[in-house]
Amino acid sequence: MVVRVATDERPFETPSSDESGLGRSDSPSEDTEPEAALVVPPDGGWGWMVVFASFMCNFMVDGIIMTSGGQLLTLIKDDFQISESQVTLVNSLLAGFYLLAGPFVSALANKYGFRVVTIIGSLISSSAFALSYLATSVEYLYMVYGVIGGIGLCMIYMPAVLTVGFYFEKWRALATGLALCGSGVGIFAMAPITSKLIHDYQWRMTMLIQAGMLLTCIVFGAMFRPIKPVRVTLADQPEEEDTARRHEEAVEKLNSMLKLHSKLDSGISMPPELRFTNKVSPHTWMGVANNTRYPTAEEVFRGSNSHISNSHIRRSSANAGAIKNTLGNKPMFIDVPVAEKDEQEDSNSNIDNTEPLIGSAVKVHIPSKTHQHHHNQRRSHADLVARPLYRDDIFFGASLTRLPQYTSRTSLGYHLAVTHVPTKEDAQEETSGKCRFCPEAVRRALATMLDVSLFKSPTFVVLAVSGFFTMLGFFVPYMYVAKRASANNMPDSATEWLVSTIGIANIVGRILCGLVSSVPKVSPLWLNNIALTAGGIACMVSGLCFYSSYQYGFCTVFGLAVACFASLRSILVVEYLGLEQLTNCFGLFLLFQGLGALLGAPIAGMIYDSTKSYDIAFQVSGVFLLFSALMCYPVDRISRWEKSRSKMNTSPKV
Repeated sequence: MVVRVATDERPFETPSSDESGLGRSDSPSEDTEPEAALVVPPDGGWGWMVVFASFMCNFMVDGIIMTSGGQLLTLIKDDFQISESQVTLVNSLLAGFYLLAGPFVSALANKYGFRVVTIIGSLISSSAFALSYLATSVEYLYMVYGVIGGIGLCMIYMPAVLTVGFYFEKWRALATGLALCGSGVGIFAMAPITSKLIHDYQWRMTMLIQAGMLLTCIVFGAMFRPIKPVRVTLADQPEEEDTARRHEEAVEKLNSMLKLHSKLDSGISMPPELRFTNKVSPHTWMGVANNTRYPTAEEVFRGSNSHISNSHIRRSSANAGAIKNTLGNKPMFIDVPVAEKDEQEDSNSNIDNTEPLIGSAVKVHIPSKTHQHHHNQRRSHADLVARPLYRDDIFFGASLTRLPQYTSRTSLGYHLAVTHVPTKEDAQEETSGKCRFCPEAVRRALATMLDVSLFKSPTFVVLAVSGFFTMLGFFVPYMYVAKRASANNMPDSATEWLVSTIGIANIVGRILCGLVSSVPKVSPLWLNNIALTAGGIACMVSGLCFYSSYQYGFCTVFGLAVACFASLRSILVVEYLGLEQLTNCFGLFLLFQGLGALLGAPIAGMIYDSTKSYDIAFQVSGVFLLFSALMCYPVDRISRWEKSRSKMNTSPKV
């Protein structure tokens, strides 16, 4: 097995806890050697069961959200004698909190894992839907069905989306695409099912049956088996000599860091090559810095020794079963606990096929029981921590071949480069068993996903506001396309399948979008813009004719448009803001989109209340979608201007 470790020359320092809040990280000291816990995706095996479980979670969640806004709300409206704008808030709260809770649910998953969060989310959402059976007012439904139910569905949805990327590397785009197709299949299948349930059992019993459906997500969540991380360490040299050398290095780095912090804090302009790239300010709203301020595993090893040897790769014997690499004359090991070896078999086979390392080689060691016993005496494997949101690419669902960080390195070298290390306090919280109200893993994830410094970026602001307007118009066709068709005398046999058509188009759109966006000459930005423009215009002209073929054509175009929007968002962030900002951007995107989902349907309801026309609501929805597309057309130029301005500001002054 061969691993590449990038050898760019960015300075890396080991901050102290007083100055930066990062002194708890695993840095060289007299007690510990540089190390990192990495999750290497198995790219198959149980991962395909995870894809199936994720597919089913998306099937349930999106199927229920997207198909419950039509006839269900009509019956609730008649039951409580309320206006259209009042009743639409029931479903818009469900859809809004399903997105708004995203950053907070992701932070919980970062600490407690995908499996636990999904199971709890299934229990919460199922309980909320079941308790809605007892509703005596629409305000009750706002809180129980909308807010609590939306948060529960988010706790199912977010882990289902994120866990697939944890299991796949080479096949990530395919696996993520298959999992997300559950959304389209759910819309297709649940539309007639929900219609039948409402017709036979009315809205209260329908919610109770949906609660039972959501309980099945306990089984699917239990299938999100965590991948045990492997430890990457530098092998031992003679203890006394090695300890003394590491201690001297640590002291030297600490002194350099203190001097550098002093210069930075005094406002002295520093040349770019002397800037401390991992400086962390502890004075953040969460008490910790965002994840990008912490060192990656690659930086930990690069920082452990300033000299990376240029020895050639040498194949060891079959018994050694590895390739030797020296980082400053120290072989690097990947330790896989014996008890976890079965779960790592697919991972090891994936790593074995990686390319040789440039300038150095790596020995990967799977310890025997004897070695494992000796290693446990020195340090227990129970303290291995690999947090999902400490990875820069956790929200990236497209092919990794789009990332220069991946194509320029081998497999494990890539994981070293995109994985930020936990601090010692984080690891101690994991093993201590003590309950804390807000553990560091949660606070650090929230500080990352809600990083308000991104508002300084015009590119980010444009993309975020565009997402808000997209979601303002997103849910209107799902809620009103069947109602409008029935009001214009389309037969029930035709109106029943209109929402299902959007679901089928959504599946096709995700597949086509994945294929087209993988072509190097195709711009993801223009694909996104054209899709949203087409979707907006389609909504605006959807009321011109009510022949079945025309309405099915509208649903097809709209389904393709929203599929492109959902598929390309992470690719656009990586292309214009960088992979290291993806997690930061995604958290705030969820808030913008959640707010749009919260307001879109009530706006359409108020328009209907005042005009008694669904067509005007569709036209306004189309205007929102079209405006969101027009905002994105100049993104490429804005990004180039922003980067040139940043380059000018950071260039050394003469």
